[in-house]
Amino acid sequence: MTIPPRLPAPLRSLRGLLRSLGVYYHPGRRCALDRMHARFAGRGDLAFDIGSHVGDRVASFRRLGMRVVAVEPQPLLVRLLRLLYGLDPKVTVVEAAVGATPGETTMHLNLDNPTLSTVSTDFMHAARADPAWRGQHWEREVAVPVTTLDALIRRFGEPRFVKIDVEGVEDQVLRGLSRPPAALSFEFTTIRRAVARAALTQCQRLGLYRFNAALGESQHLLHPDWLPGDGIRAWLDALPQDANSGDIFALRDQDQG
Repeated sequence: MTIPPRLPAPLRSLRGLLRSLGVYYHPGRRCALDRMHARFAGRGDLAFDIGSHVGDRVASFRRLGMRVVAVEPQPLLVRLLRLLYGLDPKVTVVEAAVGATPGETTMHLNLDNPTLSTVSTDFMHAARADPAWRGQHWEREVAVPVTTLDALIRRFGEPRFVKIDVEGVEDQVLRGLSRPPAALSFEFTTIRRAVARAALTQCQRLGLYRFNAALGESQHLLHPDWLPGDGIRAWLDALPQDANSGDIFALRDQDQG
């Protein structure tokens, strides 16, 4: 049996990009995304999309009438975002990673699945050791600039909602924030629960005292009542390994209604 040759890297990157577009712009996701985001912000509000990937969250924020700062470090995805939203005056695309301090870092590119590209070697090691993540490879590296949430706020203003999805450094993003927005979300994975625990600690430092969660891409809040930090931490610790990933939402007490 002859093993077919592997596609060249540029074609694999294009195939990975098209795969992401098919997954994240699926029509069935639109209503669920909009319902979720409408809980936290609305027309005229500013949203930060940290780790914009192919921009499906940007599209949701814009459908709801928000202004958006879309932050993405992967050069190919930045080109896509500028193609999709470059003519929209309510969307600003920033080519950078976000972390605890400004500077520069190395982005490890997953050509076949760009949503899993990361600046975290710990995230890659954890994924390689878990059977559920088998087949993921990070084969290219690129140097990218790093900014902080505080720097973005100084440049663009204070956001009503911040979405953070950065593959294993969500806690570091929150370390670069000195005052809480009304609401935020960050992705968690069961292969790196320590990152989610550290992110929760950062939220509590900021004064975001109530939490909820959604599994995978369900866009469905699991808890009828918002939980204190200890409650969401206990839920995270008890989550089975095969739950894989999801988002934790944080909401200031005075913004709950």
